[in-house]
Amino acid sequence: MGRGAPVVTRVLRAAVVPLALIGLTALAGVVLGRVYAGDLLTRLVVGAAVGSVLVSMAARRLPSWLVAPVSVAAMAGWTLLSLRLAAARADLPGSLLEVTADAARNGIPRLLTAMIPVEPTPDTVLVPVVAAWLAGLAGAEVALRTGRVLLGYLPAAGLYAAALYVVGPNAAPAVGVTVAFVAVAAVGLAVPAGPAAAGGDPSADLAPRVRAAVRLRLAVTSALGVALVVGLVALLGPVVAGQVDGRPVDPRRYVEPPQVQSLDENPLIRISGWALHPEQKLLDVSTVPAEDAAAAADGDRARIRLAVLSDYDGVTWRVGATYRNAGRILPASMPARDNTVQTVRQEITVAELSGRLLPAVATPREVSGARVAYDPATGTLIRPEGLTPGLRYTVTSARERPDNNLLTTANVPAGDEVARVLRVADGVPDTLRRLAAQLAEENGAPFARASAIEQFLGEHYRVAADAPSGHAYPNLGFFLFGPRDGGGQEGTSEQFAAAFAVLGRLSGLPTRVVVGFRSTGQGPVRAGDAFAWPEVLFDGLGWVPFDPMPRPNEEPRPVEEDFRPAPEDPPPSEAPAPTVEPTASPEPVAASDGPPASGGLSTPVLVAGGGGGLLLLVGALLLTLLAMRRSLTRTRLAQGDPGQRIAGAWREVTDALRLAGRPVGDDLAATEVAGQARRALADARRASGSAVTDDDAAVPGAPAANVGGAPGAAGTPSSGVGGVPAAAPEATVDDLAALLNQVGFAPGAATADQAARAAAAATQYVATLRAARPWWRRVLWSIHPSPLRQSRTPHSSRTPHSPR
Repeated sequence: MGRGAPVVTRVLRAAVVPLALIGLTALAGVVLGRVYAGDLLTRLVVGAAVGSVLVSMAARRLPSWLVAPVSVAAMAGWTLLSLRLAAARADLPGSLLEVTADAARNGIPRLLTAMIPVEPTPDTVLVPVVAAWLAGLAGAEVALRTGRVLLGYLPAAGLYAAALYVVGPNAAPAVGVTVAFVAVAAVGLAVPAGPAAAGGDPSADLAPRVRAAVRLRLAVTSALGVALVVGLVALLGPVVAGQVDGRPVDPRRYVEPPQVQSLDENPLIRISGWALHPEQKLLDVSTVPAEDAAAAADGDRARIRLAVLSDYDGVTWRVGATYRNAGRILPASMPARDNTVQTVRQEITVAELSGRLLPAVATPREVSGARVAYDPATGTLIRPEGLTPGLRYTVTSARERPDNNLLTTANVPAGDEVARVLRVADGVPDTLRRLAAQLAEENGAPFARASAIEQFLGEHYRVAADAPSGHAYPNLGFFLFGPRDGGGQEGTSEQFAAAFAVLGRLSGLPTRVVVGFRSTGQGPVRAGDAFAWPEVLFDGLGWVPFDPMPRPNEEPRPVEEDFRPAPEDPPPSEAPAPTVEPTASPEPVAASDGPPASGGLSTPVLVAGGGGGLLLLVGALLLTLLAMRRSLTRTRLAQGDPGQRIAGAWREVTDALRLAGRPVGDDLAATEVAGQARRALADARRASGSAVTDDDAAVPGAPAANVGGAPGAAGTPSSGVGGVPAAAPEATVDDLAALLNQVGFAPGAATADQAARAAAAATQYVATLRAARPWWRRVLWSIHPSPLRQSRTPHSSRTPHSPR
């Protein structure tokens, strides 16, 4: 018994370092497993750590050069087993050889582009398993064969640091795991191992002088090691502590996720080609189980979604998605608050459909039989390798059904979260803006506006399978307003969906376009089943589809019957106040023969007094209006911060345009208003007979002769905007628009000097425009009450017009 105890002690001491190496390597798998779905990866990494260290211990009696080949052979066996387990769990098709080759080619990029949480698939577990085995092999050989335990910890520490880096900001800080890593390392270092530990002092059998020298050298070495460690802690401690609250770097931003070609980025352009070959077979669909097909169709042809297009630049609708490699289980999102969810499971076989976009009923939750990448923002699926004939996969989707009873009162969201689906690109034709305004004029509720657009398109346009593709602003303008006998007012679902989405955004509705197929849930899906439809986002109901397509067997009405084009010469928004004429004195009535009435004033005195009082009242009213107008101008141009003064100067210009009979809408950009201001000034000069050329009205900033001795007239020094002397009014209004845009895009950045320049620019333009009016209109200009009413509207408290 006495001799057995030391043997057990030696065995336990000899097992401490191997166990420490296994623990350190396994903890790296624990850290990395936090971004994986399930615990399969952690178990595979722990198995690699145990296997690598045990193989090294079993091969200690072999020559050192033979240990690595033996361990690598064992690693190959464990790796193949790991890949098989991962492939079976992910239900991936193909042989083990095909799966292994694919994982070897794409392991690193797919690991760094996979969606969080990462599903353990062969390509996402290969690199961690191999790295853990190699780290365990290197650490065991250094720590066990040479006895340098601290040096043997370096491979495991490097693996742990790499795991932390890969996880990045995608998981909570690994404080507990890191403390465990340090504790395991300390235990391995604290317990001595090897012959020296078992036999006591290694210098006991040496001569006294040699023993003393050895002990001195050991003591000095230990002291230097302790001093080095303390110095490193003192030096690096504050740096490490300062990074505790910092956000780690995400290595995913350095790796490009799967991309698609232009054909898949804008599948809307494929609608016209499919319409010309309606019998082309694209897919075979089977709803599982088959008896659920009718329920899945829900009384109508169910919609299989191909892509969601949210971005529009005035030329092309694009998906604009960021795809991440995903496993069989896709990230779940919360359904809309007031929707019911129906689970639909379909088996889809690809026939002649090309590209990378993978069709599925919205919203996919599980995909088996194909490796996919996924964009959670739009719910669009792709197969990075591309579609091939015969590809078969199964999709389980959670299809949402909105409560139609809540649609009529539902609101639409606003703010930065939906800015992407509310954006209207520059260059919208005026006819589109007027049509959107007309359709929204009598429909205040969001659903009423959407229904009005849907009804207008369905009643006035026809479907033409041979209509050319295109959904840029000019294409939509021709589709909506082109002549019927010239190919206008007809198109495919591409034009109907795109026109609805653009008109909806102009009406304040968040919209997008979806491309997909109609399906009964069973049987083939052909090219003639492809179509596009618009969707509108409602609070609590999510994305609701609309159908602007015309009804069968209904002859569309001409657009001209219901669309009111803008008049060529719009009347002024405010009619000039009538000139007040003094009341004429009536003829005196002959006195009667009787004696004059005593007491009271005579009729002429009463008439004269009444007329004079009326004149005084009218004069006081006119003077009051004049004083109020001047006070309003001073308030706008001289009070408030610089940004408010620049906005006030811009309001002076828009009020002047209204007084000149050229009102502007609040939906126009500042640069568009400046263009109208230049044209208004040129027209006024022509009407007054002043010398003006066509270039003065057409070219921004062109010099022009001023009328009536206004500031900035030729030969009269004046201070223009930006410090340019004698700037033409056309130039000043352009510079004022630029200042307004600066205030809109950079609030608080305007200076007092810029506000003064804006006031000078507005004063110069208003004076020049007023001077070009007839004399009686110049008189009414200063006392017209319209600017006073406009200044009291709620809108006037905001920056006028959209900065662009």
